[in-house]
Amino acid sequence: MAASNFQSAIRNQKSEIAIEVLCIGHAAYDITLQAPYHPGADEKCFADNRVEGGGGPAANAAVTVARLGGRSGFAGYLGNDLYGERHFRELAAEGVNTDLLARGDFPTPLSVILAKPGGQRTVINHKNQTPPLTRLSHPPSSWQIGAILFDGHEPDISLPLAEYAKSRGIPTLLDAGSVYRGTLMLAPQVDFLIASAKFAREFTGKADPEAALPELAAVAPAAIITLGERGLLWKRGEKSGSYPAFAVEAIDTTGAGDAFHGAFALGVARKFNFTKLLQFASAAAALTCTKLGARNGIPGAKEVAQFLEKLEGPDLKGFVA
Repeated sequence: MAASNFQSAIRNQKSEIAIEVLCIGHAAYDITLQAPYHPGADEKCFADNRVEGGGGPAANAAVTVARLGGRSGFAGYLGNDLYGERHFRELAAEGVNTDLLARGDFPTPLSVILAKPGGQRTVINHKNQTPPLTRLSHPPSSWQIGAILFDGHEPDISLPLAEYAKSRGIPTLLDAGSVYRGTLMLAPQVDFLIASAKFAREFTGKADPEAALPELAAVAPAAIITLGERGLLWKRGEKSGSYPAFAVEAIDTTGAGDAFHGAFALGVARKFNFTKLLQFASAAAALTCTKLGARNGIPGAKEVAQFLEKLEGPDLKGFVA
């Protein structure tokens, strides 16, 4: 459903909530340290900078949608602790709908990220046995949804939603970072399978992404393998191709994939053609790499528009809402 139709829905059916992209999955709190090099065993080094803020693939994607001018919602878990409260306030401040956000006494997942020169990073995530969610606080029929993005971290609520979406013709996407229960369950259920090189390798057993791509495309109608600075590969029906990454000076690549998925999902909800989907999402991902911290790096609509116009010329004016 296009953005204008959502505005009409809000006016005409105030009992229902219009969400362009509903993001379902993992929320964490990130502590990012910028270091001059990766310390060795039993070695201490000093960080040059520190950034703290909300994180997690689905939560970051929801913020991406909101910053790009879309209406997003997030379904996932945050604890009733300091980190959970900080993240909750961040989501609310960004305009992300949190009606489907669950709170509880289990700790908020925490990520400690070491960002190194050239944009490389090391991530340590701690979930502390936080159990998966088993139900949503509201039935999906009470929502008007343009697209649903899953990251696989909440499979018990995601699979029924994927089945519901299919019955209603709502497009679905999967951020498949690695192979585990949730991504394996959802991969054959979604319309867009967006896989990392790691997922493609683990899922197919093929180290070459070009060899893995046809197998992923046999699972979902559209398959994309993201390759970081090498761009991406895609296959949709009988057509396939590649798309290069935009060249930027990378500071921290954490969250680039999350921004890609959020921007791509918003483009799907707004019915962008496939080329524009790749361009729009790739620009959002590239810009995220230019700042320290995943959430801190997610660009806004104006920033993406100016970036694309500078590269491609004035024909892209108005491309980003």
